[in-house]
Amino acid sequence: MSETHTSPVVLDVWCELQCPDCHQALEDIRALRARYGDRLEIRLRHFPLEKHKHSYAAAQAAEEAAEQGKGWAYAEAVLARTADVASHGEKVLLEVARELGLDAEEIDTALIDGRHTLTVDADHAEGRAIGVTGTPTYVIGDERLDGGQSQEGLRERVEEIADRLLAQG
Repeated sequence: MSETHTSPVVLDVWCELQCPDCHQALEDIRALRARYGDRLEIRLRHFPLEKHKHSYAAAQAAEEAAEQGKGWAYAEAVLARTADVASHGEKVLLEVARELGLDAEEIDTALIDGRHTLTVDADHAEGRAIGVTGTPTYVIGDERLDGGQSQEGLRERVEEIADRLLAQG
């Protein structure tokens, strides 16, 4: 039997980096990574919410961290400190960058010059267009799964869909 090389199934995770529910969702994301490896491409999509005043800056900083090769690591580290971000804002975003060995000055510059604004705005607009209202929201195949307050059963649902899509090849 020859090995088939199919492209990975894509899981978009609409996330807000000041959202405690998104922090809770990381456990599921790590488990999905461990189970599927490179057969599942997990993409961070930004959906900053107005109620969190630093979430837009955090999304831009995460985009710059991705340019520097550590997008998910940065997002996870910021999510682990949502309370700090709420109280200290951009200072924490730069601290996290330094802790991960990123160029914090470049992240600071990116926040000032707004080079990632279009990417964050495009994600937000696309999210709204497909009915995202809160975070986390997962999109896999053509199905949208809303996280938010209840993560219960979401990972299992994502796995069912991923398994089906991978089986279809």
